Amino acid sequence: MFADKVVLITGASSGIGAATALAFAKSSATLSLVGRNLDNLSKIGKLCEKLNRIKPLLIVADITSDTDLDKILEETANKFGKINVLINNAGINSVPESRSSAETYDRVMATNLRATYLLTTRATPYLLKTKGNVVNISSILSNKPLAIMTPYCMSKAAIDMLTKCTALQLGPSGVRVNAVNPGPVKTEMFRRGGMTDTDCDRMFAGIETSAPLKKTTKGEDVAELVMFLASDRATCITGSCYVIDCGLMLGDAGNL
Repeated sequence: MFADKVVLITGASSGIGAATALAFAKSSATLSLVGRNLDNLSKIGKLCEKLNRIKPLLIVADITSDTDLDKILEETANKFGKINVLINNAGINSVPESRSSAETYDRVMATNLRATYLLTTRATPYLLKTKGNVVNISSILSNKPLAIMTPYCMSKAAIDMLTKCTALQLGPSGVRVNAVNPGPVKTEMFRRGGMTDTDCDRMFAGIETSAPLKKTTKGEDVAELVMFLASDRATCITGSCYVIDCGLMLGDAGNL
């Protein structure tokens, strides 16, 4: 499905990003994978290469650095000559205890919003040449306020609007832009955000109980939706934000 297509994925060393990289590899994509942890990134890169025998480009970078954003695009273009798909996946959570601190706010916004905006803007010349597309990883918390994660919720709400504005801007040139809004996915992001293993287990057990489908979303589920939106099967879809949350946003079905 993605043979001869170059797919650039940020935050590819773990979680949803890693699952998305593996899914694209299975579909014969040529990959440029960005992450902060070289060891984890190398592991994912090797798994991708086993799946499609195409060695991915691995880029260790901090997406909050303007210099690194330029490096990501330059190295990808120099290696492969083009960019067909940009997956803005990299993101961080906010520690509940520090939700009111300026430092937490700045860090979350710099990673989740500013980097996505700037990378998309700087990737636009490449995407215009290929009539490519962008998929942003947002969250159901863009529409559901959660007081203990205020900066994170704000950043994801802004990502949804960025998706729509960019789709409006680039649509006449044939470039599509969409977002995927997952419910909670069990990744390292929660632990990095300050949650313990016990906290995570308790939270996800509660989600499975309350979600109408009685399960939680997995990274592989999100990856399949991302691939659909990035594919030629979605040529009439742009400016849309797709919820994938096992029905969590609908509320508890109770005993109905």
